[in-house]
Amino acid sequence: MTFEKWLQSRLTAHGFPCGLIDGKIGPVTIAALKAFETAKGLPADGVADPIVVEALRASSSTVPAGIAATLPARDFEVSVPAPAAAQVWPRQKDCLSFYGPVGESQVRVTLPFEMKLAWDKATRVRAMTLHSKVADSAERAFARIAATYSEKERAELGIDLFGGSLNVRRMRGGSAYSMHSWGIAIDFDPERNGLNVAAPKARLSHADALSFWQAWEAEGWLSLGRARNFDWMHVQAARL
Repeated sequence: MTFEKWLQSRLTAHGFPCGLIDGKIGPVTIAALKAFETAKGLPADGVADPIVVEALRASSSTVPAGIAATLPARDFEVSVPAPAAAQVWPRQKDCLSFYGPVGESQVRVTLPFEMKLAWDKATRVRAMTLHSKVADSAERAFARIAATYSEKERAELGIDLFGGSLNVRRMRGGSAYSMHSWGIAIDFDPERNGLNVAAPKARLSHADALSFWQAWEAEGWLSLGRARNFDWMHVQAARL
């Protein structure tokens, strides 16, 4: 990840959205940077100097302490995996032909940060079960999320609350299989992002969740919340 993308990601994670995390420092990013500087009591000059970078780095383990004071901004990089060539996942109606029978071809995906079961927060989760065809993609998305959000920020957003992945069942109110039946969908923090909870009430509809969703969208995954404004807990490797 270039410094420019890291800057946009950290501003967005702090609640100062920059729009698309594309590494292009335009008026929207500058405005977000100035708003962040003002909120921190720093000169609002729109320059990402070492003091600003350290403020953005605060409580995040993704940037080594003190590095902003020793490296010029344009040489600064955060090591995260780049998305593979743009993946086009099948439409929901074609999942059987693409992924095969429900509940099969499952693998264990290790997480880069600890999660908690949403329904039993005392239970820690360090892996989940996903279809073998989406496992590498999910690992890259989780790595980008870990590089963007600190532990505290993940807790505030609720993206450390695991609501489920593989679960062979029918869709609610229908006869078709849920995307969870193939292990190609993941739910986060269902308590604050219920099926029928729309924006802005849904926690994951807020601006500081933008980098989270863009990590998935870079891999071709779909947020039902961003596409249809419902079920904001849910992301899937299938198109509508």
